Amino acid sequence: MKYIKIFAPATVANVSCGFDSLGFAVDAIGDEMTFTKTAEKGVQITNITGADLTYNVDENAASAVVKKMLHTANADFGIELTIHKGFSPGSGLGSSAASAAGAAFGTNQLLGDMYSNLELTKFAMFGEKVACGSAIADNVAAAIFGGFILVRSYEPLEIIKLPVPNELRVVAIHPQITIKTKDARDVLPTKIPLKDAVTQWANVGGLISGLYTDNYNLISNSLVDIVAEPARKSLIPFFDNIKNSALKAGALGAGISGSGPTVFALCKGDTVAKAVYKSIEESYKNTGIDFEMFVSKVSPEGIKIIK
Repeated sequence: MKYIKIFAPATVANVSCGFDSLGFAVDAIGDEMTFTKTAEKGVQITNITGADLTYNVDENAASAVVKKMLHTANADFGIELTIHKGFSPGSGLGSSAASAAGAAFGTNQLLGDMYSNLELTKFAMFGEKVACGSAIADNVAAAIFGGFILVRSYEPLEIIKLPVPNELRVVAIHPQITIKTKDARDVLPTKIPLKDAVTQWANVGGLISGLYTDNYNLISNSLVDIVAEPARKSLIPFFDNIKNSALKAGALGAGISGSGPTVFALCKGDTVAKAVYKSIEESYKNTGIDFEMFVSKVSPEGIKIIK
């Protein structure tokens, strides 16, 4: 294989109760990336569209991953890389993760598929560290494995792929504001009361059980975050309006995607998802803040080859 074009999906991380441990991929939006083998070793970014990102190969999340993988594999070729960003950096939808995970997947294809999904996740985590300073796994693992994932452990890294009920849909609204990941982490509590911790991990267990048993009521009851959301929601204008509108229209639950500002709502079925979309849209259209929205299935395959 000398050339490949891939789609790397946006991802929702945390999923309310699962801070830094749960994530899922969507199929409505994502990045398109191409990888072309070259005789000259190393990596070069030849084109970036859709966002203003650096062409410096050591500072760009995607090219940094490609460079590391080629070096680790002792490859006798190089790669020319193009990136088209299909959604905005800083959206809370795993923008740098899509680049890093897509880079790991695409490079692996040109290397003859020599690395496992877990190994690709580790390479992509390096890209996340380049992009935002932290080698986090929830977004990149969701993009690579597809569907819902649980980061059960970092030392050693263990990723569990979870089932996705057929009728599960996500509605998301992205207010056109910027929230820096550092600022979103700075507002988090440094200590959690034992009672709150018990509630939170019980909700994680309930959500996972609901996914395995297609129990939408259990999923709904478990989509509760009493740790990060109360601290972060003040960073997102009219957050409570969005969430209340989603729940009133029949959403199973709603919360902050990643560190925000995107807010997601999980729904059962297309009819409910359309009603939730309309309700959120109505609640936000007179706020004076521009926004984008989408409805999506949870992507079962994550990153995929498109050419």
